Amino acid sequence: MIASEGTARYTGRVHGRAVITWVGLWLLLLLPSCLPRAVKQDAPGGPEDMALAYLEAWARNDLGAQRQALVEVPADFDAQHARWRQGLGVTASRFEGLHLESEDDRVAVVTFRGVHSLRGLGDWAVESRLRFERKGKRWSLRWTPEVFHPEARVGDSFGRLRTWGPRAALLDARGAPLTVPGEVITIGAYPGRVRDGAAVANALQSQLGMDPQRIQAALKSAGAQPEQFLAFIDVRPERYQQVRAVLAPVPGIFFRKKTARLSPAEGFAAHTLGRVGEVTAEALHLLGHPYQAGDVVGLSGLERAQERALAGSPSGEVRLLRRSGEAVVLHRFEGAPGTPVRTTLRRDVQAAAEAALADVTRPAALVAVDTATGEVLAVASRPLGEALHRALTGRYPPGSTFKVVTAEALLASGVKPDTRVTCPVEVTAGPRRFRNFEAEAFGETTFRQVFALSCNTAFIQLSAKLGRNALEDAARRFGFGARYDVGLPSPGASFPPPGDDADRAAASMGQGRVLATPLHMATVAAAVDTGVWHAPRLLADAEEGPEARLSAGTPVALRDLMRAVVTDGTAKSAVGFQGLMGKTGTAEFGTALPPETHAWFIGLRGGMGFAVFVEGGGVGGRVAVPIATRFLQTLDAAAR
Repeated sequence: MIASEGTARYTGRVHGRAVITWVGLWLLLLLPSCLPRAVKQDAPGGPEDMALAYLEAWARNDLGAQRQALVEVPADFDAQHARWRQGLGVTASRFEGLHLESEDDRVAVVTFRGVHSLRGLGDWAVESRLRFERKGKRWSLRWTPEVFHPEARVGDSFGRLRTWGPRAALLDARGAPLTVPGEVITIGAYPGRVRDGAAVANALQSQLGMDPQRIQAALKSAGAQPEQFLAFIDVRPERYQQVRAVLAPVPGIFFRKKTARLSPAEGFAAHTLGRVGEVTAEALHLLGHPYQAGDVVGLSGLERAQERALAGSPSGEVRLLRRSGEAVVLHRFEGAPGTPVRTTLRRDVQAAAEAALADVTRPAALVAVDTATGEVLAVASRPLGEALHRALTGRYPPGSTFKVVTAEALLASGVKPDTRVTCPVEVTAGPRRFRNFEAEAFGETTFRQVFALSCNTAFIQLSAKLGRNALEDAARRFGFGARYDVGLPSPGASFPPPGDDADRAAASMGQGRVLATPLHMATVAAAVDTGVWHAPRLLADAEEGPEARLSAGTPVALRDLMRAVVTDGTAKSAVGFQGLMGKTGTAEFGTALPPETHAWFIGLRGGMGFAVFVEGGGVGGRVAVPIATRFLQTLDAAAR
């Protein structure tokens, strides 16, 4: 076999057929002159040897060597080969099955099989022949277009068709499509017409929440041509009408209409479903065959992760185009339709999540999961104009929401909800002093009360009495450190073993080195409902991930504690929601004094665990809980 990488191979004759032999390969390495890369005028050998040399030159696209093998070189020999490669999109060729069909003193015919790789379609196998003439001791090739294909004649050319079938849809948990074809407006810019890059970036930030630094970086990119349209974001026609009056007057900003896949509403599960568009150079490199430049592919989210299933494979035809205009189909590539992918998302829950975050101006996330299965019912991230899917990939200190885990370890060690504990303003652990939020102190009270009011000092004192690995073991029971495949990238949660007393104290209240995604914290709340932690998953047909069982007897007590947070504690503003249980969190981060804080609330209600997170949002009970109440109000209203 002769391959496109141009590696020469020795062939011997067995029953009139050319075959590859390892012995021949070793002879080639020892005697490279046996098969030259150029076909010399005085080269010895029979028609099979000359055929092999010619095809090897063809495989490496060495037209100079090919010409040397010809009796007579057609005037457009090089041009015919260029048109053949370009018309068919040939990326590589290999040759095999050489066979001396006939030979006498003057003429010989060698048949062969050419296997040509066509960009974006696959391999096309062609049985053809080479006709040789003998002059003196040398055999030379009488070249005609039939070398390309037996049906080809002078004046013919080659072409192809390639089409993708309809892209399959992403489905919700009930099997209804989450995406449908529709019209969108692409908002972008021509770098050469931008007068003020900062003005463009600021306008897009104010109207669409886009990252101004990303916009300016794109405008200044070395690869950006002055008249190249840089697409920044696609919006629905109704959103376009809202922002056009502000964006249109900014020099450099332009708009284009196109057909796209639309979700049920603006921003609906935008980060999760992802977007579709013309393949980028980076995506083309990663996708490989059968993709080519100009194809429309999934660029983010599940559209990207499930590209192969949703897109299927393209169909195509290889055509011989006669001078008369007739098109003869030489070969058909049968494509495959895309396969719908069913997610675990519930429209009503997702819509409620989107409504809850509608007016949130800070980066935020809301995730809901089924407590019995770990299936993700809703997942939303903000801002929409930012690529980061913080609900799944953002990892943050969980703050006092982690006290659910610490409480499980304490309950397993014998602490009861009514156990008497103390809550001083400040305690010392190792070399560090720890204080309660806003210098609160509740004196001697119950474990239920310090959980409801989120007393840091009580938890630090209690966790100091736990066994060496008790806190780490409890974290593992809630999936910390577990690896799981959600369907999109998500790093889960980590709980590094505490190194000393101060580290243990910080970890007991979800600070220090403890990190978790909003998605993972939703599973923490969910585990309290069933007593089993389930790894989350977004795809209905995916295999179930790892799971872990909480300590015997702890789920009932944990539900008591989490209900107290709503009835008598830091989430009392949500007391009107019957059956709601939860835990607030105010997680410190950074080096500022006083420290900045993330706002958290994880909740449990009606077989659903959920987490609300606001990055740098402040106090969980004041910021995250109101978002949770809007989420539940919308969900309840939809159920009526």
